[in-house]
Amino acid sequence: MFKKFETNFAGRKLVVEVGKMATLSNGSCLVRYGETAVLVNVNMSKEPREGIDFLPLSVDYEERLYSVGKIPGGYIKREGKPSTKAILVSRVIDRPLRPLFPKDYRNDTAINALVLAVDPDILPEIPASVGASIALNISDIPFDTLVGTVKVGIVDDEIVLNPDLEQREKSILDLTVSATPTKICMIEAGANEVSDEKMLEAIKVAHQEIKNLCEFIFNIKAEVGKKKAEYKSFAIPQELADFISDIAYDKMKEAVQTKDKNERDENVTKVDDFVIEQYKEKYGEEVYEENKAMVSEALYKAEKKAVRDLVIKEGKRVDGRGLDEIRPLSAEVGLFERVHGSALFSRGLTQVLSMVTLGSSSDVQEIDGLDEEEQKRYMHHYNMPSYSVGEARPSRGPGRREIGHGALAERALEPVIPSQEEFPYTIRVVSEVLSSNGSTSQGSVCGSTLALMDAGVPIKAPVAGISTGLFTKDGDTSDYIMVTDIQGIEDFFGDMDFKVAGTKKGITAIQVDIKVDGLTYEIIEEAFKRTHKARNYILDEVM
Repeated sequence: MFKKFETNFAGRKLVVEVGKMATLSNGSCLVRYGETAVLVNVNMSKEPREGIDFLPLSVDYEERLYSVGKIPGGYIKREGKPSTKAILVSRVIDRPLRPLFPKDYRNDTAINALVLAVDPDILPEIPASVGASIALNISDIPFDTLVGTVKVGIVDDEIVLNPDLEQREKSILDLTVSATPTKICMIEAGANEVSDEKMLEAIKVAHQEIKNLCEFIFNIKAEVGKKKAEYKSFAIPQELADFISDIAYDKMKEAVQTKDKNERDENVTKVDDFVIEQYKEKYGEEVYEENKAMVSEALYKAEKKAVRDLVIKEGKRVDGRGLDEIRPLSAEVGLFERVHGSALFSRGLTQVLSMVTLGSSSDVQEIDGLDEEEQKRYMHHYNMPSYSVGEARPSRGPGRREIGHGALAERALEPVIPSQEEFPYTIRVVSEVLSSNGSTSQGSVCGSTLALMDAGVPIKAPVAGISTGLFTKDGDTSDYIMVTDIQGIEDFFGDMDFKVAGTKKGITAIQVDIKVDGLTYEIIEEAFKRTHKARNYILDEVM
């Protein structure tokens, strides 16, 4: 049955059509925002994927050049692999939704946003994100949380929601916020040295508009939403969880408390092996093979509980640092004679080598995309090979995570890159992660600042990046402890990775990943204070 819903969203008409297109999907909607139109479909496999301990969710934002009246360039006149922009938008859609699915759900789930028409004044990623929330909520997929997304700019010191093309060109802020009616789920930003206070104000203004949008989504769901499907739960049986926890918890708590990551990993492996042998002795080899995935997940949860209890109950971090203490820093520049600029930056065991190449104006990147950007003269690429985490895997080119981290570092440094008139060169920075133990994206920001200066690029100010983590008591964001400069194990077992880069004057980039149902204003404000203090410390120490 065809239904049309309309509302006013950030000063423009938003129209959602349900039941006209793609009717075989679990959930589908066509979102029209101004003259921009995006078709969003969500689908779920009939059976769960066995033998995994994660949510198999895929998000694909698909650009079509017909949406802007273009024929693809080059010899092959059709779209190929996703553009960098499409991958980044897919990640922005994914990040706020993923933590809100049931933790025991294992069915393959796909979200597809197809861009059909683009009005230059209205970026398609907003209707795509809104459409993903609507399609999931009206589908029978077990997702039941209202989520909205809005873009924010600052023009002449005024906060603007979903800015048009002219406003975006003048804006000193490109902020995307996703939220439920009560909490902030995702923050992604590029900014021209915006203050912590102004950034928090922009987030709060965005949230007020999202609350209205969530009410609109609720009304759509009430009228055309399907009954949520039952699914096979992959929750660990309580008997198994208790058996593993009773044997592993105290040993895990002791095993994780060491400064040396390699020693810690070896300690945890010994505990895992011991517990598995105990399980086999009690239940037999055959039962273990049948429940191998659940035993592995129960061990993971025992380690997670040990790490979290140390922080929450005892105020201890596994490496003995204080809650706001930054790992040892070191930096070196001018490492290689034949490159234009180089720097090696280390924070604890995280080590990033950044290399700068300067080219002529003919080396700019040509862009065949949906927005107004046609060329790039500053590019930042990020690589994280398997050896950086001590693994043996072949290299298959950059994945979505690497593309996302490269774009984040690029956003962080872009505001301080000199103009074409000031410095008439094309600039490419490549950050090679040599060793990874948390916050490599922010390490690449620090290393790249140094490499740019080594290459003689007259940047406007040095930029540093840092990440803060969050530990809540059973997901309750009113009862939490925050830590500065998270390492890998704190990222894995914590509830938040709040990355902020900037100069001493203000913020240049933000990316927030969370595992809880959202963040309060209080948490965001404290994260800004912590990252501001830590950035200044890094800038004073190594820049």
